[in-house]
This record gives sequence, C-alpha cells and structure tokens, in this order.
Amino acid sequence: MNLAPDPLLPGTHTVSIEGVLQRYHIAGSGPLCLVHPGGPGLGWEYLRMPELERHLTLVYLEPIGTGGSGHLPRPQDYRIDTYARFLRGVMEHLTATRPFLLGHSHGGFVAQHYVLTHPDALAGLILYDTSPRTGEEFWNQALSNLDRLPQRHPDQPEAAGIPEAFRQTLAATDNESCTQGLRAVLPAYFADYWAHEAGLAPLRASLRAWIDPMRAAEPPFDVRDMLGGITTPSLIISGAHDFICGPHWGQMLHQGIPHSQYILLHDSGHLGHIEQPDAFATAITTFTRES
Repeated sequence: MNLAPDPLLPGTHTVSIEGVLQRYHIAGSGPLCLVHPGGPGLGWEYLRMPELERHLTLVYLEPIGTGGSGHLPRPQDYRIDTYARFLRGVMEHLTATRPFLLGHSHGGFVAQHYVLTHPDALAGLILYDTSPRTGEEFWNQALSNLDRLPQRHPDQPEAAGIPEAFRQTLAATDNESCTQGLRAVLPAYFADYWAHEAGLAPLRASLRAWIDPMRAAEPPFDVRDMLGGITTPSLIISGAHDFICGPHWGQMLHQGIPHSQYILLHDSGHLGHIEQPDAFATAITTFTRES
C-alpha cells in the first residue's frame, strides 16, 4: 500500500493547486510558520532564516511564476488575491490549523490580504518590511530614498550607478536581465552592504529573479482603511535604512492594526534577517511564544 509522503517532512515538496504546480520547502522545528517572500518574481532563497529555524518550522513558498513553481496561463491572472489563494491551498495541503504567517515586502501585501479574507485562520501575523499601500507616493518615496544612496556612501563608486540600475531593472524584459539587474542593485537593500561585502558576495552571486508577473496586472495595493479590522495578533518589523518599505510604512501598519507590536531594526535595511539575525529572530520567537 502506497502512502502519500508527509507534507511537513524537511525538504522540498510540490502540490498541485488549481492545476498549477506549487513548490515549497520545509526547514526547522517548532510551531508552524508559512513564509511568503517578496518580489514578485524573486527567488525564495534570499529569505532563508537559519536562526529562526531553531525555533519554528518554516514553510518557505516559491510563489507561482518563480523557481520550481508553475506559471499561470495569462499575465493578468497574477494578482494579490491569486497569491493568497495559493497560500490557502498550501495551508489546506498541510492541514495547518492556525499557523503563523510571515510576509516579507510584496509577501506582506499577500499576508495582509490573507488575514483580511481569513480573519480567524492564523495564530499570528508577521509583517516584515512591507506597507499597507503602494501607488505613486510609495514609489516616489522609494526612488527619492534610492537617489540619496550615493550621498550616504560617498566612498563607494559603485553606489553612484545604483539608482539608474534600479530603474532599468524595473523595465527589464527578460529573466536574465532582471537577475543581473537585481544583483547590481542589491547593495541598496542593506544599511551598509560594503561594510560586509565579503560575507554578502555569495548571496549576491546566487540571487535569481524573474520578470515581475504583476507588472501590468492590477491597480496599486491599498488596505489602509481595512487595517482596523485585523484582530489577529500582529508583529510589524521595519529596517531603519530600508529605502523601499521603511519605518514610515511600518508605523502606518502599526498605527492601523489594533494591539499590534512594532520592532525597528536600527542597523538594517530591507533584509534585517541577514543584517541583524539575532535581533530579528528574538523578536519573532518572543512574539510567537506570547501569541
């Protein structure tokens, strides 16, 4: 008699959702926490969190349209609600009862949509370097912050070209150009990449990216008026030097979600799990123990 493999065994798994392959990875031990990475179109590996795996069983998703997961038939099918449906499909496959959910950056948009449409499904919500809205103000602020990068690092010649490289990456028309562009602009996502360049070089060389599947799919994200309806215990984490989803947006989430907790990582940019791994893991493990 053939038994289906345990969907929570450590390693790589796949499940078919709506006829599309969804890949995910299991690592760690402890309470269950699903992890939705950013992008969209970014390989999941950048978000690996070894320190957190000592305390939680992490389910790292490869969002549809990236990595080993399948692709949707039409570009317009890539929407926040679609990613949330696939997230729900993974939870059902795992028979997960009230897990935790961590969403980073764009994954935080998916997590917010999920908790708003499934208000009683989670033990806790972790919104990591994300925002309750996008749109013109969001992007103007991000680009303005990015344009100041050369002034923040006047001794680093590479910094001068990063703002323009970022704009070119947003307009990339193939996966290879998108990947190379992301690697070129990676220093902008750290408080001070060059101070730790030797240790971060392997990450930079291994980054993978696909053309943003949501590029022309839906209007800007905005759930500010709905945040007050979130009753799930929530933790918001911001990096003080995050140029794209910084403290302004994290505080907006904190002020909008009743009884939420807010953590500011003072020496981090957009990737605090790499820059301040101990503080990052401590904040989350404390939150999950108390929720």
